[in-house]
Amino acid sequence: MFERTILNRLHAWKVREDRKPLILRGARQTGKTSVVNLFSTHFDRYIRLNLEKPEDKKLFERDVHFQEVIDAIFYSKSFVKNPGDTLIFIDEIQNSPKAVNLLRYFYEEAPDLYVIAACSLMESLLDKRISFPVGRVEYLAVRPCSFREFLLATNETRSLEILQQYPFPAYAHEQLQKLFKQYTLIGGMPEVVANYAHNHDLIRLRPVYDGLVVSYLDDVGKYARNSTLDKLLRHLIVHSFSSAAAPITYSGFGDSNYRSREVGEAFRILEKTMLLNLIFPVVNTRLPLHKKSRSPRLQLVDTGLVNFQTGIQRDVFDSVMIEDAWQGRVAEHIVGQELLTLEPSVLAELHYWEREDPNTQSEVDFIHIYRDLVIPVEVKSGTGGRLRSLHQFVDRSPHSYAIRIYSGMFKTESTRTIQGKKFTLISLPFYLTGQVNEILDQIIR
Repeated sequence: MFERTILNRLHAWKVREDRKPLILRGARQTGKTSVVNLFSTHFDRYIRLNLEKPEDKKLFERDVHFQEVIDAIFYSKSFVKNPGDTLIFIDEIQNSPKAVNLLRYFYEEAPDLYVIAACSLMESLLDKRISFPVGRVEYLAVRPCSFREFLLATNETRSLEILQQYPFPAYAHEQLQKLFKQYTLIGGMPEVVANYAHNHDLIRLRPVYDGLVVSYLDDVGKYARNSTLDKLLRHLIVHSFSSAAAPITYSGFGDSNYRSREVGEAFRILEKTMLLNLIFPVVNTRLPLHKKSRSPRLQLVDTGLVNFQTGIQRDVFDSVMIEDAWQGRVAEHIVGQELLTLEPSVLAELHYWEREDPNTQSEVDFIHIYRDLVIPVEVKSGTGGRLRSLHQFVDRSPHSYAIRIYSGMFKTESTRTIQGKKFTLISLPFYLTGQVNEILDQIIR
């Protein structure tokens, strides 16, 4: 195990007076259990329950008073309810609808207990007619490791310190670019990062990647309501990796005979498992956003898994610049992954921008919401970039800021669009993507 930045959010939850039972949401193997185990060291007692185990699940299944449920939990784990902080972790809570329902009583009748639950797909309970504890729980997303966490795990503490400086020293640029390329190559799945940090051997990662994909396929039966949907979900998981960072069409996805409606439904299920995100376009340049339900791009849970499953690891390894690998799709995908790590909400979405005129091809890779501003983010291509679309966004925007992410040095410059509007172009090297909010704090006052 290694430190995760999400621990800061867990500590903030612990000290809040209006704390509610916390449900951690995230794809399988993103480190939910490990994070709670690390967090548990800050409590006097730690009670861990796994509802995939019959003996733990049975604690919530009896029709008894809630206080007796608490007594049974303490007794089953040989703990006495003495004064002091107690953390109760209920892993795989989706296996017990009654346990989900009882979370409300932890909030109402046992506020002195600290309760965290974890699940991969809460929506799998929707057809079981249970009473969800609406308003009595809160949620937090657990995502793959960010670049900052990768540096922490690989003991690159000096690089991590430099990354958090402003302005950024030019002498560290080459080394940080090298480290970010390593991160892009192997990705942020915690088991992969831990293995690499220990062995520094890319070959040893192959069975770990393979095991992760197999586990996702094995999980399908837990949220497929019939064999037809099971088969379709497996098809989508297998074929989604090759469509990463690319626009997709539902109908016939992956050279299949599946119809648009059933593929769209299956993708939405996988999106709820947080295995992927559908990135839809928006056409406006200010809040609120108007999302268009057409031509979504596909963002998988982890870039390292994409590299492995598509067989492009050598291409990424040999590329001089990240933008050169896989026609720039690897660069876009890792930027999307880094932007998502900034969002603690399970409802967080990525979007890209396109002109409303259907006869044009203008689009910007991402938009980033900072305060109340919708800021365009272009991932510059290794073959010269596409700043013309960025200019068109700025011309329509009520503000005058834009971001380019590329392999060059950090800089800000005052420039003009093709139409003559003056704006500030913030050029970030890839390794500063995760620092975008801190950088904007310095620039936009």
